[in-house]
Amino acid sequence: MSVTITSSFECGNIRVVSAHDPQDIRLEIESDGKADFFQWFFYRVEAPEGSRRMVIENAARASYEGGWQDYNTCASYDLENWFRVPSRYENGKLEIEHEAKGPVCYYAYFAPYTAHRAMEMTARFGAMDGVEWMPLGKSLDGRPVDALRFGSVAEAKKTIWVIARQHPGESMGSWYAEGFCEALTDPNNNMAQQLLREATVYVVPIMNPDGVARGHLRTNAAGTDLNRAWAEPSAEASPEVLAVRNKMDELGCDLFLDAHGDEAIANNFIAGSEGIPKWSPRLAELLSTFKNQLIQATPDFQDKEGYPIDPAGKANLRIANNQVGERFECLSMTLEMPFKDARTNAMPEEGWSPRRCKQLAVHSIEVMARLAERLR
Repeated sequence: MSVTITSSFECGNIRVVSAHDPQDIRLEIESDGKADFFQWFFYRVEAPEGSRRMVIENAARASYEGGWQDYNTCASYDLENWFRVPSRYENGKLEIEHEAKGPVCYYAYFAPYTAHRAMEMTARFGAMDGVEWMPLGKSLDGRPVDALRFGSVAEAKKTIWVIARQHPGESMGSWYAEGFCEALTDPNNNMAQQLLREATVYVVPIMNPDGVARGHLRTNAAGTDLNRAWAEPSAEASPEVLAVRNKMDELGCDLFLDAHGDEAIANNFIAGSEGIPKWSPRLAELLSTFKNQLIQATPDFQDKEGYPIDPAGKANLRIANNQVGERFECLSMTLEMPFKDARTNAMPEEGWSPRRCKQLAVHSIEVMARLAERLR
């Protein structure tokens, strides 16, 4: 039986160990080019329709072994509609079983969002009335790092920044950003229109286009984790962060949200900047209000699970939300979404998905609209 496997496309990542039998396909995930991170995979299988069994043999050495527990792989026949297929982590290996309904199927750690799709999205929204397309700089491989400005600029208005995809394997961030942009350009979305009356909103849909294109998990072309480069970004190692931070310094920031994915925690949650030296009761109240209102807005969000809070004054200022919170004394947050499913509102067949990322963005806008006048 003929089996062909490839990952020679944007975002692709897999190494074939053995693929002589659809029931015994052996695979390994490749690490980031200049850094020893790996967990993201995305590949295509051509095989006879019917049962196939794939084993990722180096899963135990992945960056976040806990991410495999209760995880089911994403699959698609058309690269648009993604569903979950049964997966099991045992004896250090991830076993994927699928009763394929066609000869060609794609498998991924999460529904991919390519750098090319982000370019198309930026061009599409950038051509709309009331939106400004803002090229900020280039990546190390020469890819564009772009922002989109929504709403007019006025001195009395607040300034909001939303960025995504510092870690290229966390594709849910770009799905969230796309949903955010769609809502802001929907004339029938009253809360989005209210937000744009109060604030100018800047969105960077893809911070790390090189890592995305190369199929990396966490780093750019230089092997830099961009979310550890915000204190001292450089043109040599982290030009993507340097370009965005310079523009933020120019325009200011009253609210910052950085969209990510967490491998292990099966829920949506927010990490604040409580440990920054300039943390204050005002920022604490804004963060608490934001989280509480998002809980009220959607069953997909919760605040019982999350990261430990940094001790006072001990935050790592290399991390984006901490650096921005300290730099601008503003409400600054990291939104983490799951690779698995949101336990608070489980949908096993779909899991956490592009559709749900987009819907969470819509609810985030509702909360931002209610908070906007209080941000500064």
